Amino acid sequence: MHPQRKKRLLAVLLILLGVSGATALTVWSLQQNMLFFLTPGDAQVQDMPVGQSFRLGGLVENGSVERANDGLAVRFKVTDGVGIMTVQFDGILPDLFQEGQGVIARGALNGEGLFLATEVLAKHDENYMPPEVAEALREKGHPAGSGT
Repeated sequence: MHPQRKKRLLAVLLILLGVSGATALTVWSLQQNMLFFLTPGDAQVQDMPVGQSFRLGGLVENGSVERANDGLAVRFKVTDGVGIMTVQFDGILPDLFQEGQGVIARGALNGEGLFLATEVLAKHDENYMPPEVAEALREKGHPAGSGT
């Protein structure tokens, strides 16, 4: 093989190796950051593994919000009309968080089936419900899913 051809072949192989490495790194990092969206009913049916992060969405059940007296900890129940899941969050809730409204919580289940949220998102005006929550509620036949 001619020396010029060897240099070109080596350059092409190094470029392919670099592109393959960058692609593999990108795919791996995207998989690490991808979160599933589930409703309480779906999460119970799918039997999510302990510690796996996902987003839980539904309506905050009326009368379910319990705030700790000595800190920022709060517990509340999220429902989709089919299932109910208790959420614990240690932090400041959004100003618009309230019972009976749509919510998305990001976190994971602990060993007792309690959803430990690291982030809680609430609706941003009176007529808005996160599209994922509205669609999931509509599929479950819940009346709140019809008014997005």
